[in-house]
Amino acid sequence: MIDYFASHFWQLWLLVAVVCLIAELSTGGFFILCFSIGAVVAMILALCTVGITSQIVVFAIASALCLFFVRPFIKTYFHGGRHDDGRASNADAMVGQTGTVSERIEANGYGRVAIDGDDWKALSSTGEAIEKGTKVKVVKLDSIIITVERL
Repeated sequence: MIDYFASHFWQLWLLVAVVCLIAELSTGGFFILCFSIGAVVAMILALCTVGITSQIVVFAIASALCLFFVRPFIKTYFHGGRHDDGRASNADAMVGQTGTVSERIEANGYGRVAIDGDDWKALSSTGEAIEKGTKVKVVKLDSIIITVERL
């Protein structure tokens, strides 16, 4: 059994490569793809009957080289010249959103604005009072306080 496993270690590398490719489909960051490429290189060495220790070392080196050299190229190619996807996330996505004043914003003071079911502490960008029910747009986010302007 051990002899079979040792002589057919390429099958394990093939399995690792396929599992990494499937996992990459769920992320899209081209990070796990590098390990799949490393597994393919190790599989080729296993088919050439190179020792298991050498296969593991080459897998690690090939994966690291892929992370540093191939991944940036692939990300640039598939993301249209950007290294990120260009989308704001988390709290940064609040800027530009529209909402409704749920509690009057006082002149040079605070009030509340409802956006997508959340209620935010808000202040006016011009310092003027904004009445309840007025549609506003978020122009700035400072921690948990948004700055808004009338639409």
